[in-house]
Amino acid sequence: MTPPKIQTWLSHSGPKLEVFIPFLGKYHRPVSGRCCQTCTPRSWDGFYPEDLAALGFRDVSRVTEADTRFRGWLVRRVCGFLAAWEWKIPAETPGELLVRICSSKRVQGAASGPDPGSEGDEGSRQRWKEKICQILGEIQAPLSPLLLRLCHWLLPKFLTRLFLSVQLHRGQLEMVLRAARTPEVPLVFLCSYQSQVDGLLLSFILLSQGIGLPRVAVGAWTSPRLRCLLQRLGGIFLPSGSELDEGLPGAVLDAYVQEVLRSRQPLVLFLEEPPTALWLAEPARRWLLRLLRALRDAAVPDVLLVPVGIAYDVAPGRMEQDGAPPQPLGIGTCLQAAFQALRRRRGCAQVDFSQPFSLREFVNNNLVRPVLTENRPEQLLLPTILGRRPLDVGNVGTLSPSLGTEEEILVTALGLHALSDSRACSAIMAVGITAALLLHRHREVVLLPQLMRDFSELLEQLLLRGCAVGFSGQLRALVGHSLRQLQPPLAPHLLGPPRAALGPPEALARARLGWLAGGVRHHLAGEAVGACAIRALLLEVLPILGHPSSLTRIVLSRDELLRKILELLQLLPPTLLGLQPCQPPDCHSLDILDKLILGGLLEEEEPENERWGCDVAPRRFLWGHSLGSFSDDSDNDSEHGVPKQCYKLSEPQGFPGFLLFLCRLLSPILQTYCRAVEFLEQPPWPQPEADYVEALLEFLAEDEDGYPDRSLALSSLRSFKDMGVLEELQTPTGPLLLLSQPFQSASNREKLGAFIHQFTQL
Repeated sequence: MTPPKIQTWLSHSGPKLEVFIPFLGKYHRPVSGRCCQTCTPRSWDGFYPEDLAALGFRDVSRVTEADTRFRGWLVRRVCGFLAAWEWKIPAETPGELLVRICSSKRVQGAASGPDPGSEGDEGSRQRWKEKICQILGEIQAPLSPLLLRLCHWLLPKFLTRLFLSVQLHRGQLEMVLRAARTPEVPLVFLCSYQSQVDGLLLSFILLSQGIGLPRVAVGAWTSPRLRCLLQRLGGIFLPSGSELDEGLPGAVLDAYVQEVLRSRQPLVLFLEEPPTALWLAEPARRWLLRLLRALRDAAVPDVLLVPVGIAYDVAPGRMEQDGAPPQPLGIGTCLQAAFQALRRRRGCAQVDFSQPFSLREFVNNNLVRPVLTENRPEQLLLPTILGRRPLDVGNVGTLSPSLGTEEEILVTALGLHALSDSRACSAIMAVGITAALLLHRHREVVLLPQLMRDFSELLEQLLLRGCAVGFSGQLRALVGHSLRQLQPPLAPHLLGPPRAALGPPEALARARLGWLAGGVRHHLAGEAVGACAIRALLLEVLPILGHPSSLTRIVLSRDELLRKILELLQLLPPTLLGLQPCQPPDCHSLDILDKLILGGLLEEEEPENERWGCDVAPRRFLWGHSLGSFSDDSDNDSEHGVPKQCYKLSEPQGFPGFLLFLCRLLSPILQTYCRAVEFLEQPPWPQPEADYVEALLEFLAEDEDGYPDRSLALSSLRSFKDMGVLEELQTPTGPLLLLSQPFQSASNREKLGAFIHQFTQL
């Protein structure tokens, strides 16, 4: 992809400013959002011809005369009403749906068991039919065409007041429309959670662009009145009951999903649940399980899955709830939030559709399962932390008991892969780039001209890596727009003239800036892991060799660098780093090393006698050999004829300090993990998980340099459970968290803290 052209622009006031020409036109759109070529190779060639990248964008929040079949002056005044009136809304007859669900074999089998219909007489059949009707009422309600048209007529007015624009790529839309025309194959849209308006926005886009009125899965944090309203607008909910997977509620849900797929109504599923992002939610697992069962029962020949990425400059509603426990939503709460959001525009939004891929092909290949069923970090990383043996990723252990049955493993594999694809196709926004620079590059006061230069340099690095961005325009306007969106309490204080400058952010602002910079961190996460591994190696060698005049004199061993990368990959969950779960950690480590070389951060170098070396033991690295099979035998190199590979540090041209910037990208995560280790000494054990999380958030907020983010706190909890630092104790009142036996020792907790601290920024 050709990088954006840079030219010098002379303003009327005198000073020269750099301006980049808009790059989101016909020729500079990077090809992004492709499906996984490893898991779904046949889907790679479908629905994504190269000519789609040249179709440009449109603002879907502005309904115009072109969206109706009428023309004229009057049409332009009422085009929104005319367009909403013409949109096709399917009319589902509740009686027919109930009959079809009652005739399902799975529902009949569940009803003929020890449930209401076990006696087989007329009265019992009537009772289980009423029970089925009650469960179906919890899932959905009859659609209200009038209410739907009214809502979708008002939504564009709301969106234009809320956002400057809502961009949608015409090529991606054409790709989805082509997929929707596939005979007898329904579409299911899988989306990561970003904001409370995600469901309304996606529903409006799918209906207004001719894809169809979707059924949108809604979370459980809603009041009964709001739930009833959302059901009339196309929202669907999981039924209540403890036997959701195996009892009558589960059977009715299976039959309902199969009927929705047969009718080819689009289905929208959210993979995350507020406010705990970065992890596959339990409701999403249950919806995905229904898709797999529908495919297994041959209810449909196939299902096309479309990962969806939604990017906001500042997500409405997200910043207010980030770090707070989930609260039930009601109609009054939603109206109050809407009025608060309308007080000022939240910048721009962009919706990206990834390439559709076949669920049947994904299930048949099932390449993610071997990766998920390898040894857990408890078996691999814990001995390394405690100093018992070095990291060995060559041993593939038995099935992890926490993953469950074969069906549950496949659901986890599908969900993690879709979550990775959804985040990968999301665009990077201008506010995200500015937040990343303020948080990770400038710890002190920064002048606006310097911030603008850094914005241009970071943007160029992202474009050279094929990342899609959701903005275009003049550099000065983009940075000014970002700073306006980051006004108090988020932005640092704006210092006065003569040359405007920004002061360092406060503690609360750092946590929120860290969330806004998540898009940049996601797209550079692989290289950030490699940069932190380099930092860990430097931490080992510098106390021995002393500080040289230049870090470029230090030579890094490929073997030791790969080992450090693997250690960090074992510590952090793949969803936190945006890595595809179909590749094992050793493949990810090789890919990260390649990115460091291609990005100009490492240069291959043959070590010389006068060079500073991080490793003096000759070791080999051969594809197909696990890192755990490395021995200390110095004859290995001569035996196989493979010279030891080494690298020296470098800096990409135009962005000095890029390696340090990459290290700091992971600082919110690693500092949260370090503080979580310190927190292990404080709680009374055992205790419920919810109490542990709330106490940990309070502990993180006490640190002036901390990041009290709920998602990161939960991520540290999951990592500690997977590593064996924390255990679950089953009690009659529920599971309780307990420190495992090795980490009841203060020395072992210190070893854990030192292991994590070695990867923190320089």
